[in-house]
Formats: sequence, C-alpha cells, structure tokens
Amino acid sequence: MTYTGQVSVGGPADVRELADLTITKLAVGEMSNNAYLLECRSTGKRLLVDAAAEPMKLMELVGSTEALDGIVTTHRHPDHWAALDEVVKETVARTFAGADDADGIPVPTDVRLADGDTLRFGEIGLEVIQVVGHTPGSIVLVHRGSDGSTHLFTGDSLFPGGVGKTWSKDDFARLVDDVETKLFGRFDDATWFYPGHGDDSTLGAERPHLPEWRERGW
Repeated sequence: MTYTGQVSVGGPADVRELADLTITKLAVGEMSNNAYLLECRSTGKRLLVDAAAEPMKLMELVGSTEALDGIVTTHRHPDHWAALDEVVKETVARTFAGADDADGIPVPTDVRLADGDTLRFGEIGLEVIQVVGHTPGSIVLVHRGSDGSTHLFTGDSLFPGGVGKTWSKDDFARLVDDVETKLFGRFDDATWFYPGHGDDSTLGAERPHLPEWRERGW
C-alpha cells in the first residue's frame, strides 16, 4: 500500500515502512492532532509521539504495552498531551519532552530533552532539535535512515504552508529563524516532515516559500 500521510479523525491509520522504522500515523481529537507510533523494525520496540487525545484509540494503536519504550511530547500545549496521563498509566512507559516545556506538562517528564540530545529506542536513535517560538521548549525529532533518507517529526513548529502559530513578532522571528537555520539549512529537499496536525510535506516543497512566510509574518 502507498503511504500518503492523509488521515482524518475517526478514519484508519496510515502506515509507512522505512528501511529501519515503521511509522503509523493516526488523527485523534477535536483539533485533529496527529499521533505517530514509531517502531524499530529490528527489535519491535516502539515510541509514541504525542499522546494527544482519545486514549483508547491510542492504546489500540500501541498494541503490546511491553513494546512501548516511551512517549515523547513535542511541546507543552494541552492538545498534544491530553491523553498522556491515561496512556502512561496503562503502559508505564517513560515520558520525554523538551526541557524548557516540561514544567508546562502536568504529567511528570522522566527525561528532559535538550538541543542535540539523542532519544533512543530499540536500535533507533532520534536527534533532538529545539525549535523556539511556538513554545519555548518545542522539539523536532530527526530520523536518519540507513537508506540515506531523513524524516522530521516537527510538532507544531513547521507545517505545509508555514511555521506554527506565534503570539508576538519576536516569537515569530525566532521561530522562522530556527526553522530556516536548523531545518532547511541542514537537511536536503528530499527530507520528509510529519507535523502535529494535517498532511505531511517535504522541505523541497516548502523551501521556495520561506521568503513569503517571512514577509507575511506568520
């Protein structure tokens, strides 16, 4: 089956098989949040990105609780952790979040992540990039496949069509600077990214529009 990354609340998950990693994407909740289950293909160990809503559906997605190594929250906004407490209680999985956002998440964070850290599960290592602006401690997770492909889980910092919402000119400037420098400046056009809401895209599809984003200010 062909992966499209197009999911809707109440609909089925979409599954992408990479060389080292299986990505399962599911839309949940009133704000149509994306939750991603990442599975190491060598060991079967799993990581859930954003326990956003609908804990029962997330538990169906997770399957074997013994295989869930952890749950990472991309940032502190409630629509990205609304189901976290219930999923943690069911799985006893470790929790991860950006160090500068962890205090804004009511479920205790076991591992506070900083820029440049590596989050490991099974044989997979995800680089952590702190991207400031949408929130102070938003993080992007980077998977580099053995086939040379690169995949980014961007939370609400980067979407098809623009950066995430900000609440001041300074926050917008910091976010667009971080996104341009830390993401577009480091990774090639083939890099695929998976946002916190809506469809996926590639850096190549979005790169030509960076000047437009700066000019419009959002």
